[in-house]
This record gives sequence, structure tokens and C-alpha cells, in this order.
Amino acid sequence: MTSSATGATQFSPAELASFQRDGFVVAQDLMPDSYLQRMRQITERDLAAHQGDIEYEAQLHYPGAPDSMDSEGGRTIRRLRQAVSRDPVFLQLVKEPFLLQRLQQLLGPHVVMPLAHHNCIMTKQPRYSSDTGWHQDTRYWSFSDGNLVNIWIALGPEDLHNGCLQVLPATHHAQASRELLDAAQFLRTDLPQNQSLLQTAVPVPLQPGDVLFFHARCFHAATRNFSQNTKQSVVFTFRSLENHPMPGSRSAILPELLLS
Repeated sequence: MTSSATGATQFSPAELASFQRDGFVVAQDLMPDSYLQRMRQITERDLAAHQGDIEYEAQLHYPGAPDSMDSEGGRTIRRLRQAVSRDPVFLQLVKEPFLLQRLQQLLGPHVVMPLAHHNCIMTKQPRYSSDTGWHQDTRYWSFSDGNLVNIWIALGPEDLHNGCLQVLPATHHAQASRELLDAAQFLRTDLPQNQSLLQTAVPVPLQPGDVLFFHARCFHAATRNFSQNTKQSVVFTFRSLENHPMPGSRSAILPELLLS
């Protein structure tokens, strides 16, 4: 479901019902231009300098990625990690009522932002970007329960041609059975028993300033970028205060921010 969110600080009852049913909802035109401009500036600065904590396409070996860091396109950036540490604009943003009040509707009054997951700028670049298979983010996260919410902020247009996110609606209601997944916990597209589910796939095209809210258990995927321009998105994850990271896990290795 999509809605025009300019001026509103909360989801409507229909939007909340849509999120609960499908596991995602888009708030159109939610992001003010001043935030978009500053986040684009930071993105371009750090892409050009290869600055900070970076994930390269070649490190993941997904379909379409360069074979190694030394091969052609091997220094193609996939993700600028630790976005909050890159500029104060990101921390200022997540405290804005138009985001925080919506997150409170989904998670409860006390919202926590883990810095160990997402907290990044996704940069899907031409020529050397990769395909990401169907997965739930909770496949490699460790919290006391799987009820976490991601936000995906489009800094530019996103569509099927440049690799917009695609989702499988309503897949957030339960963890997938292990036999339906491969060794890396991606949904197996070759299994006959997965075909009816895969046919429910919905693309989520976005315009600059749109924000996709989606449940961390909602299966999602994306193709590589077939356009000539880099696609840029800011992505953060949130949990309720009661949903603790498991001690000793990857989810507990970095501090967290209590936002409300």
C-alpha cells in the first residue's frame, strides 16, 4: 500500500492495517528536500573518497558482482556502512516526528535503533552491481524475537530497471521452514513448493523522498541495476525496547540508540 504522507506524522488506520497484513507500507513524499539534499551530498562525498566502513560488491559474490577486488569493477561499492557516524543529519533524521511516531505505531512507545544492522547507504551502481536473492533479514540477526522494522529511504527514483526492492507480501507472519531455503538461507527458486509463493512478488517502485517501511521478516529481493545511473537509498533498522539482542551475537556487537 502507498499513501501521500506530506504533513502527516502518523499512519492512518488503513495504512497500519496494510502493514500488519502485508508486512510493508510506503509513505510517499515523506522526506523533506533539505534532508534529501544533505544525504545525497554525504553519499557522493564518501563514494568518491571510498571513505569509512565500506562493503564492496566483490566481497559478497552475488550474481553479477565482480569476481574479486582485483578484477574489473572490483572496487564497486555496494554499501556505505555506519551511516549515523558519517554526518549528524542521519541521527537528526531518525528523531523526526514524521518517522519516529510512525515507528512507535509499529513497535510501541519505546523505539531503539540498533547500529549493528543496516545503518547504511545502499548504492546500487551500474555495470557491476549484483542480484540479491529472496531473504528475510532476520536470517542473520539474533534478537529475542523477530519483530523489527526497516525503513528504506529513496534518495532517487527506484524501479525495476535500476533494481528496486521487491517483496513477498504477508511473509512476515512466520519464519520460513528451513527446507525451503538454501545454505545461505535464501529462498530456493528451484523448488516446486516455492513457486506459488514467488508468484505473489510485488515490486516497490519509489520516487525521491518516498519511504518504505517493511518488517524484517518480510521476504524481499532485488535485481542488479540495469540503468546508467547509481541508485542510492538510506536504510535503517528499529526494534522495541523489550526486543533485546542476544548476548554474544553479531546483533550485540555495537551500541544502540534509544530514540523514544
